[in-house]
This record gives sequence, structure tokens and C-alpha cells, in this order.
Amino acid sequence: MVTGAEWWRGAVLYQIYPRSFADSNGDGIGDLKGIEARLEYVAGLGVDAIWICPFYASPGKDFGYDISDHVAIDPQFGSLEDFDRVLAKAHRLGLRVLLDLVGGHTSDRHPWFQRSRMSRDSVEADWYVWADPSPDGTPPNNWLSVFGGPAWKWDPLRRQYYLHHFLDSQPSLNLASPGALDAMLEVGEFWLKRGVDGFRLDAIDFLAHDPALRNNPARPTADGRTPAKLFGLQSHDHDMMHPDTLAILGRIRALTDRYPGTATLGEISSQDGAFDRIRRYTSGEGRLHMAYTLRPLRGGFDHATVEGLIDAASADTAGEGWPCWSFSNHDVERAASRWKPVGAKERDPRFLRLLAMLLLSLRGSVCLYQGEELGLPEAELALEDIRDPFGLTYWPEFRGRDGSRTPMPWEAAMPNAGFSAGKPWLPVPEAHRALAVDRQEADAGSLLQMWRRALGLRRACPALVRGTQRRLDLPAPLVGLVRDYAGQSVLAVFNLSAEPVRLKLHELSGATPLPDVAGLGARIGMEDAGGIAMLPPFGALLAQLDTAQAPVRPLELQHG
Repeated sequence: MVTGAEWWRGAVLYQIYPRSFADSNGDGIGDLKGIEARLEYVAGLGVDAIWICPFYASPGKDFGYDISDHVAIDPQFGSLEDFDRVLAKAHRLGLRVLLDLVGGHTSDRHPWFQRSRMSRDSVEADWYVWADPSPDGTPPNNWLSVFGGPAWKWDPLRRQYYLHHFLDSQPSLNLASPGALDAMLEVGEFWLKRGVDGFRLDAIDFLAHDPALRNNPARPTADGRTPAKLFGLQSHDHDMMHPDTLAILGRIRALTDRYPGTATLGEISSQDGAFDRIRRYTSGEGRLHMAYTLRPLRGGFDHATVEGLIDAASADTAGEGWPCWSFSNHDVERAASRWKPVGAKERDPRFLRLLAMLLLSLRGSVCLYQGEELGLPEAELALEDIRDPFGLTYWPEFRGRDGSRTPMPWEAAMPNAGFSAGKPWLPVPEAHRALAVDRQEADAGSLLQMWRRALGLRRACPALVRGTQRRLDLPAPLVGLVRDYAGQSVLAVFNLSAEPVRLKLHELSGATPLPDVAGLGARIGMEDAGGIAMLPPFGALLAQLDTAQAPVRPLELQHG
């Protein structure tokens, strides 16, 4: 368990999507009492903290990310007293607790917005982004909503357009207004005073925009075809990623600095330059503690992609900037279905073990999404089961985010896999029953048990938690890295292919293999010229190096 004021550096956070985690009252919706009842399971994984997605008062049009009261619990999730019990129990179990701080927008039912639209002279008049129409009555510029259509909606009461980056029921806050920013910081302080250990900051690339509201330039697609999501046809130079974002993040960091031991985790969009923004947003005392990007969660899985991840994690090894890595979350297709190894004809269970070891070896902190430790695949839902407005808009080309949000399977033989005694808000896929927690608890060789061993190995190796990182220049299908910290050097090599590979390295002659917690079967052998690594299909080798050796360099690579 990582301790001290910098507990977050190298920590593993377990992401809980409350609506789908555990239902205590049989209404089909997960709740705070359900989270409380399952915290021993989370602590037993060996993670350091939990990040709980929104449970605040909300109309639920975007399932909690459209907030109507930031300091009230939505009744479907319980009460403030229920939250206090979750917080207290988590702390007793040694878990830190981060909450979502959604600072870029609110629900259109929020009292702030209602007062803002009522009068241009109200206290909240400039707390949202209002603009006059163009002379012909059309929106003030060409900005587009992520969820489809123009990013502006006409309000007949105020006789102006308001900006919304997502649903039109999610008006964007104007954090350039001192009053709006102060109000959001007061929300953060409310929860910090209650004892939370920090915040995950939602969609921080949308916190600031060009005050002149200039049009975005066009960005034609590479193949010339019109995409379903028109948001991709613009270069988002003016509606997001504005330099003023840094000043906003500085104010948030100043707030958390008044509460020692708290931390901030920012969500970076997948727009170009995402890894550079992670470095800029987390470098220095006045920035966020850590940040992650959805960019690696949008693409495929091949040698170049993984090398790019390792390069991104290797940057800023002098101590500036701190990334956080996730391979699955509530906004993207689960990694077990999204990523397929190149050349594999069918899914190999060893591939998920490889992903786990890769994730836990990268420099930075880690987010583990509920059910990822079970190897849950993306749920295939029928149109009538879809609840996500994003999915309903773009069906069938994009099926939305519900496939990664289905209920957590706890007990294979129970109704709804033990998630709820009532009808769940999303169906429990039959394919998930065989992967339920109770089944994997009883199997020493299960993926769940492997995750526990892997997390224990990471905790036992300071170099994997806090170390600098350098990528090894290895040919496909191998990727590799070395982590260094306080005199400890750990080598990690991964075989991304379905074929065995033999790699010869001088340094392996003095290396000590770390326990093969993933059961992937990689091993070290000896030859006259040095050591050899034998990596089976999707093999992962971790070894502690003799630090007196020269920098790692490959001598020979053979397949088969």
C-alpha cells in the first residue's frame, strides 16, 4: 500500500461506476450501500484507492454527468449518511477515496443555470457561456457537440444561445467568470471537508475556450468520407484545449494543497497532443497530480501502438509530469473485446494476462475499471436495451457506452448474477456469469487471482511503483522497458504475438527472474555468450537486473 503525501504516485485506483456495481435494495440500480457492502472485495485486490463516478442529484439524462446539485446525493443512490459510511469504511480498509468533480458543465435544471437564464443581471448571469445569435439567427459559430449537432442551443427566455459540449441539457459553465469558478471550488471544498482524498476531474480539455468564439477550422477525413460523428470534421483549435485551462487547474490544485494528502486526477481527451497535455497539466507544483487520456483506448493494439505507450510513459523521467494509465473505463469498449492481438485467429486468455502485466509495468499510476479484473468482454446489447443517449444517436455504427456499463457479476448462480434482486437497469450478459467473482474466487488460476498476485508483485517492487522508465529498442513482436529506482532495475519484456520468441540479452546472465505471477511461462536460460529469454505466446518476463551491467541491448531474436 502506497503511503504518505505522495501516495498517489504509482498508486492503483479502482474505478467504481455506482449504477452498475452493487444494488442493495432491489430497484435494479447500484447504490452507495451496495458499494459499502463490497468494499472488502475491492480492498482485497490490493489497490490503493477507489474513484467513484457521480452519484449526485441529477435528472439522469447522461447518467450522473448532468448534475443538478453538486452537494446532494441522488435518492436512487442513497443519502449523505450512506456516503459517509462508504468513506469511513474505505478508510478503515486502507483505501483512499476520489470523487468525480464535474466542473465543465451542469444540468439545465441546476439552480445556477435557471437563475442565469432568468436575467442578464443575476449573480449567475455570466456563469454559463452565452452568446448572441448571428445576424441571420443561426448560432454564433460553427462549434459542434461531441454528442452530435451544433454545440449551441437557443434559449428564448434569455434570447441568447448557450454553449453545450455534450447534450443540450448540459450547459457549459463559464469558468472564466470568477463567480462560477469560485462556486465550483466551494463544491470541491464541501467534499474535502467531508474527508475525501481528492478528485477525478471530468473532461478537463473542455474547461476553457476561445473567448472570441472564433470558428474552428475544417479537418477533412483522410479517406474523404463523411463520418457519422461530425465532431471529427473540425480541428478543435478554439472550442477546447485553451491555454486558460492551466490557470483553472492551478486554482483547483491550490484548493487541494490546503488538504494535505489529497490528489487530483485529470481526464484528457483523445485529441492530438494528448500525451503532451498530460505532461503540461501535471508538471510543477501548481498543476494536477496526475492525468490520463482516452487516446490509447480509441485505437488498435499492435507493436507500434504499444511502443508509443511506452514512449509516452518514459517521458519526463526527471520527475516532471505524472501519467495515469487505464485500458478500460465507463466511456469506451472494454479492452477484452476492443483489443485483439495481431495475427491471432481467436481470442487467447493469455492475452488478457499480458495486458494486465503491461499496464502494471508502465511508469505512472493505474486505473482499474470494475470488472476488468474479471476479464469481462463488452456486452452485446439489443437496441431496446440501450440507455446511453450517445448510443441512441449513433446506432448502429456506434452502439454507445452501455456495453461497458452492464452490472458487475458477483455470484454466477444468483438472479442477475447477484447484482440485484430486481430487474437491472441494463441486462446482465449470460457470458458474464461464468466470469463472476465467486467462480473466480474459487479458482486459483483465474484472471482475478492473477490480478491479485500481480498487484502484490507491483507493491513489492519500488521500481515498478516509482521508477523512471526507458524503452528498449526491440523488434516486433517484442516490446520492453526498464524501470529504475533507488538502485533497483527491473526489466519487463512482452511478446505481443501468438508465436513463441527467443531473445538473447547480455544482461540476462546476471538477472533474477521475478515471480511469474501471470502464469505466462517466460523464463531465462543461459548460453556461452550470455542469457536468453524464452517467451511463449503472449509471454511476459519481469526480471531484476544486475545494476553493474551495461545498458540492455538485444543480441539476437528468433521465432519459434
